[in-house]
Amino acid sequence: MNRSDYRLLVVLAQEMNMRKAAERLFVSQPALSQRLQTIEKEWQQLLFLRSQKGLTLTPAGEMVVQLAKDILAKEEAVSDQLQSMDTKIYGTLKIACASIVGQNWLPKVLKRFVEANPHARISLITGWSSEILQAVYDGEVHIGIIRGTPDWKGPKMHLFQDQLFLVDKEIKKIEDLQKTSRPFIQFKSDSTYYQEIQDWWNQQFKIMPRQNILVDQIETCKQMALNGIGYAILPSITLTGTEKNINKIPLHSEAESVLKRDTWLLGYQSSFELPQVEAFSEIVKEYLKEMVN
Repeated sequence: MNRSDYRLLVVLAQEMNMRKAAERLFVSQPALSQRLQTIEKEWQQLLFLRSQKGLTLTPAGEMVVQLAKDILAKEEAVSDQLQSMDTKIYGTLKIACASIVGQNWLPKVLKRFVEANPHARISLITGWSSEILQAVYDGEVHIGIIRGTPDWKGPKMHLFQDQLFLVDKEIKKIEDLQKTSRPFIQFKSDSTYYQEIQDWWNQQFKIMPRQNILVDQIETCKQMALNGIGYAILPSITLTGTEKNINKIPLHSEAESVLKRDTWLLGYQSSFELPQVEAFSEIVKEYLKEMVN
């Protein structure tokens, strides 16, 4: 049986009259009668009793007609969903994001995405930028958000730059680093960030800091610096402006330019063509415009 057969049975059950049913179905009465006989042979059951007064459903007919109604109702529901997909976003948005961005920037954007697209789902993994880039290469996610300058040939969107600051309760200028005995608190990060700090330090002092403390997370590093345990170099994305009694000294390169770190959104072209990724990209663009204004 096909969809037209199910509709035929439902119309016959509604009209209980071959002539009226044929008129509704835009077929001749003999053609309708012949098709009904074929359906009954397929089920090996008499579905309708015929008489001069009209049709009467048999017990078997009641069961098959109910099946036809259920199938048509399910088809209609799926059809409605497919049509609504033209205006609503479905599917899963798979994102891999650098941890620091996932903690401080991404939640605000995802909140807007979820509010605008309640039918979409989100799959999010965080890690170091090198791990994020690998996840995109391997096709594990649709898009990646990474720190630094990526060697990526596909589509990419620049999100923002944030400045690097030396943060400490006691040190008030960069020159004080040459005479302080306070520990330098560092957090584990990807190799590109670590190399940037190393290059800056070597340009400034030629020798490494006297004492280091290495922690796993950037938030731990920040809290230790805010509590006066030592000094840290932190990106401005982690500094909310509500920190009290703390010195934040901007870092500069040899060319006197401010030391900054870029953040990028990237992925394959095929991913950016997905409705959920396209919708997310548009929300990101709107959010970035508001940041500028």
